[in-house]
Amino acid sequence: QVQLVESGGGLVQPGGSARLSCVASGFTFSRYSIIWVRKAPGKDLERVSTITPGGTVGYSSAVKGRFTISRSNGQDAVYLQMRNLKPEDTGVYYCAKCNSDLVTCEYFDVRGPGTQVTVSS
Repeated sequence: QVQLVESGGGLVQPGGSARLSCVASGFTFSRYSIIWVRKAPGKDLERVSTITPGGTVGYSSAVKGRFTISRSNGQDAVYLQMRNLKPEDTGVYYCAKCNSDLVTCEYFDVRGPGTQVTVSS
């Protein structure tokens, strides 16, 4: 059974940092790209960042230059280092398995339960 579990969220002050983790199981992790998406209150699900098995990365314009995605194929884990956080980064962050090994991640299926990130003073 494919499973992904996120952790690392919480309350962060504007300008602060946080690191999210995503641990995967139930599939051959090293064959698939992984994507981070987020859901803010009243907004649609938003793509944040993608990483391929080989380490090619992509970011949305909203987070480029502030967020860094990485992965460990040996530990079946993906990380999202977030810096200079803004109130508009508030939301539930999910990691999800893409249907390919491409950075475009045309489609993603299984995602974790999510972790809340709140950026507020």
